[in-house]
Amino acid sequence: MSKFLFSKRDKPLMTATFEQPGEARWSDVLWGVHAPVSAVLAGGIILHAININISATMLPTIVAEIGGQGLYAWNATLFTLAAILSAAVTGKILNRMDVKRSFALSGAVFALGSLITALAPDMPVMLVGRSVQGAGGGMMFTLCYAMVIFAYPERLWSRAVALLSGTWGIAMLFGPAVGGTFAEYDIWRGGFAALIPVTAIYSLIAWRLLPTVGQTLPPAGPIAFGQLALLAGAVLAVSMGSLAGSFAGAAAGIVVSIILVLLLMRRENTSDIRLFPRGAMLGGTPLFLSFSVMSLLIFCVNAEFFMPFYLQRLHGLSPLVAGYIAALISIGWSCAEVYSARFTGKTMHRVVFAGPAVLLAGTLVLAVATPAHDAAGAGLAGLLSLALIVVGAGIGLSWPHLNTFALQYTDASEKENAASALSTIQMFAVSFGTAVAGLVANQTGFNTRNDIDATANSSAWLFLTFSLMAVLAWVASRSLIAKLKEAGK
Repeated sequence: MSKFLFSKRDKPLMTATFEQPGEARWSDVLWGVHAPVSAVLAGGIILHAININISATMLPTIVAEIGGQGLYAWNATLFTLAAILSAAVTGKILNRMDVKRSFALSGAVFALGSLITALAPDMPVMLVGRSVQGAGGGMMFTLCYAMVIFAYPERLWSRAVALLSGTWGIAMLFGPAVGGTFAEYDIWRGGFAALIPVTAIYSLIAWRLLPTVGQTLPPAGPIAFGQLALLAGAVLAVSMGSLAGSFAGAAAGIVVSIILVLLLMRRENTSDIRLFPRGAMLGGTPLFLSFSVMSLLIFCVNAEFFMPFYLQRLHGLSPLVAGYIAALISIGWSCAEVYSARFTGKTMHRVVFAGPAVLLAGTLVLAVATPAHDAAGAGLAGLLSLALIVVGAGIGLSWPHLNTFALQYTDASEKENAASALSTIQMFAVSFGTAVAGLVANQTGFNTRNDIDATANSSAWLFLTFSLMAVLAWVASRSLIAKLKEAGK
């Protein structure tokens, strides 16, 4: 459910191609002169979102054929990490190429990654393909949001962003169907191969329909390569720890990761070139606490990535059904976010505080019910479905207000950087979360093939870890609300 904005500081400053006076209407975005651009941008979002979902749905089938179950979590970790890094350099690419060539490059990289995954003989090669896919998909996704700034007049920006966010939610419903169909017939390679011609057609359409943008562009802002390297290192350290055959090796990976995160925070607080707004990495500030609660909440969305495996292996569900049940997290998130967004004032404080508690309830149910493979049936599947909705709702209740608090406590001169930082925090939390989840799962029996009890044990420990994150989010949200009250917010 990654939704992020492109930082104006890192984008080329372009004038809106179409300008119309008057009130913003949906018809202005969906019909008339803006319709071609809207179709292209929605198509890019759909392509990226469906790829994420079909991969998660097909992955249990993939590891059954080519092995590499111990590297299961690396598929999401490396994909998201590559998306973070590619998003960080997209501004530079836009400054060197025009919009059409930038979209063509993102499509070519994405198609190359799809080809590598379709031909992968083993999991290491699959991970290379997934990394390349992530780089292309992250670039394409970022370009779609970047286009909003200069392809629409300012009065339509909110409508255009809502279109892309809504498109993401709809695409999440189709991903399990596509991936589940390929997995059901045991032709998962066809699922990745099918993305190649689709991407080629999309790139051609984008080339034809996107507006031509002038070549004289001001230079993009500098990229915080040092912080990005530390961020990537922190994720990879945990991932390497997940491969350790001993607890000592896993613990070493966590220690190294913590050290790298602390170095990242120190560099952010002392460097003139930053990934985040000033104060975001300074412990105890409202901005730091807002980002902390967001990270801890989004950490738990990784249940969506692991559930198809557990539902298929422990409860005998088909890939199609398992994929749709796992997608209920996104549905719960979206519905709760729409409901919660209407709250203002002190009610915002209450729902931010309530979100982690709701999330805790959902993860505890999953920790108890998911391992119960002996009781598999329609009733248990219904309980798991409800718990996944509750997990998503816990994130969605707090999410819009945490974004608001983060923007409120960002200095006026760095508001644009805050929008980019929100996406970076979200993607880092997903990537880091999958790495930690993979470490916990592998240390508790996940990578033991054909041992259903070991698989069940790993599911219990995994969701208990998510429960711990929910408790930490509740503690951090309590500190955040206290800070907000002190400031009279």
